[in-house]
Amino acid sequence: MDFHTLCSFESFQQCCSQYGYGGNFRDVVEQEFRRSKGVTYLDHAAATLYPESLLTDYFRDISTNLYGNPHSHNPSSSLTHDTVERVRDRVLEHFNTTSKEYSVIFTSGCTAALKLVAESFSWSSETERDAGSFFCYLTDSHTSVVGVRGLTSALGVVALPVSPQELTTMAKDRVQGEDVFCQTPHLFCYPAQSNFSGRKYPLSHVRGIQARRLYPACDLRGRWFVLLDAASYVSCSSLNLQVCPADFIPISFYKIFGFPTGLGALLVRNDAAGMLKKSYFGGGTAAAYLSGEDYYVQVNNISDRFEDGTVSFLEIIALNHAFESLYRITGSIHNIQQHTFGLARYTYTLLSSLCHGNGRPVAQIYTEGQFESPITQGPIVNFNLLDSSGQIIGYSQVDRMASLYNIHVRTGCFCNTGACQAFLGITNQQMKRNLQAGHVCGDNMDLVDGQPTGSVRVSFGYMSTFEDCQKFLKFVAECFVEKPVTVDQVRLQKLKTARASSEGSNEHPSVEISNGENHIGAEKKSSEVSQKGFRHGDSKSPGEAYTVTNIYIYPIKSCGAYEVHDWPLGPLGLLYDRGWMVVNQNGVCLSQKRETRLCLIRPQVHLPSKKLFLQASGMDTISVPLEDDVRLHTNSRVCHSKVCGDRVEMMDCGDEAASWLSDFLGQPCRLIRQRSDYTREMKRRPAEGSRESWCLTTAVTLDRSSVHHRATQRHTGLTTNTLSYLREI
Repeated sequence: MDFHTLCSFESFQQCCSQYGYGGNFRDVVEQEFRRSKGVTYLDHAAATLYPESLLTDYFRDISTNLYGNPHSHNPSSSLTHDTVERVRDRVLEHFNTTSKEYSVIFTSGCTAALKLVAESFSWSSETERDAGSFFCYLTDSHTSVVGVRGLTSALGVVALPVSPQELTTMAKDRVQGEDVFCQTPHLFCYPAQSNFSGRKYPLSHVRGIQARRLYPACDLRGRWFVLLDAASYVSCSSLNLQVCPADFIPISFYKIFGFPTGLGALLVRNDAAGMLKKSYFGGGTAAAYLSGEDYYVQVNNISDRFEDGTVSFLEIIALNHAFESLYRITGSIHNIQQHTFGLARYTYTLLSSLCHGNGRPVAQIYTEGQFESPITQGPIVNFNLLDSSGQIIGYSQVDRMASLYNIHVRTGCFCNTGACQAFLGITNQQMKRNLQAGHVCGDNMDLVDGQPTGSVRVSFGYMSTFEDCQKFLKFVAECFVEKPVTVDQVRLQKLKTARASSEGSNEHPSVEISNGENHIGAEKKSSEVSQKGFRHGDSKSPGEAYTVTNIYIYPIKSCGAYEVHDWPLGPLGLLYDRGWMVVNQNGVCLSQKRETRLCLIRPQVHLPSKKLFLQASGMDTISVPLEDDVRLHTNSRVCHSKVCGDRVEMMDCGDEAASWLSDFLGQPCRLIRQRSDYTREMKRRPAEGSRESWCLTTAVTLDRSSVHHRATQRHTGLTTNTLSYLREI
């Protein structure tokens, strides 16, 4: 099979198990990424591209909503605060965890997150009886990780570089476990994916280090914490923190979404948060302090404690639209992983098989494997081109020629000197001599004494296409291959055989994201009135009776009431009471404090037809089903929101209801409902006396001197004896 045949889409389909995300992928790319028309962009590992719909939705949001400083308490500031907190939850959902296990600290990027850990970690200096803390890092690490040692060395902390081979070959057969006699803290850092070669390191290394089974933890006593550099990995791969409980995870959002830039986060495992100590304190981080005395008390919330000053709240709000556009276009991170890996493997297969007319290879590719599986390899191909005599062609020459063809690649060492040295065979002495010869990081001096100082990197994103691969490969063949172009058929067949044998390992088990056990129900801050307290709030003596005159349910939170005369009970009280709520485009729950027109919406529950009707003046009546069929969850949109601080899991009620509400309220919003199979732990207050504290979920109007008393049921739910009990008291 000749090169031109291999460059066809039919040949690509044989190599790639998944391409696109269903529908017409080409139309989506042309619509969402029109500015890239005529450009072959292959530098996604540096920064991926953002879709146009992300900016459109974002600018519409900030143009129609008033967002104030979240440190204030006015309505615009409260909206900002709630939206930012919603984004925090969404970030955690993306990594399959919750705020019970991790906290999100927003930073200016991955590097700032790494610097935060370096400056805050509880390093222990060497003493006569203790060797002190160790800062250990994989040699295949980004400059920003290695740079931590610049701070630790000044503290007397030992910096220990560890090669990928040492990590596993020097491991112990058995788990060492926690050393109860030595609590000296150590920190080990490694990348989930090499930004140089795309190699994916096992996420199981996290537990291996924490359990002191892998080197160097197996040889050093103390408590071991793991910082997982996930910046490169999460751009096209799914990180499940339930499986990989790293203590600190720095990320940059532009590598995932393309926009916003200048925004990242440090995910901190709550159990490890105590290892981070601050010296400086900025606005919003203090519970109390004195200006005239050295007195300062930090806030309890981990995120607030480390976010000095006002966060970049408008950029954080943009993340909500970034998540929406990413999932709308691709469906899931797993789909992105399969799509981008297929493109990378196809490019690797052809490039590594491409030969000059004399049979010599065209490229020297820097990889540990042969792109067998997306579990072990990311969508990065790193290489240098060779001329027909086997000499390396300088990366600057390749870069300049690629620019003439409007092909965008990355060249150099990619801020990863360790991997660059290992793959290119550059010794420490050679690195120093290169510096003396005038070569510095980021310049165009690609060869020193005929030896390369760096390489060429192409990387793929979720919007990359087969045409990107095709144009790049044809560019190489046209500009750098001595004709006639040939293909190493033996190697090509070997790679195809390796791919076929590894197909089974490409299948990832489906992961059902669990987001805690929260449940929408009564308000968290609603009054919880004990039976004794209920009486004391009234002037009647204990022997006098109350009479129930009206019963109301509120199907949709903050909307109008629906009066009933007799009504069935559910597991949480009156059936269908507060089972739905309205959220804005960022998933933040709307209340009458923010949207007063909610009170004009009159929901009605019609049990015979099993429908909830929505009515409002000037609007046509519409309906949504009452029943929440669990079997439909796989096809329905699962979403999450917060109600009075409680994180809850919901089901979206569809576009018709969303359009109706948006038209009536004058802002983009959706109707969501509580999942029938989703529960949360109810927080109880201590009961007074021997009886259990209780309050009503519905609004109950009591006849007492024309004063209507409302209470809200929380813990026990209404029982069949509730009304008679009310009459008795």
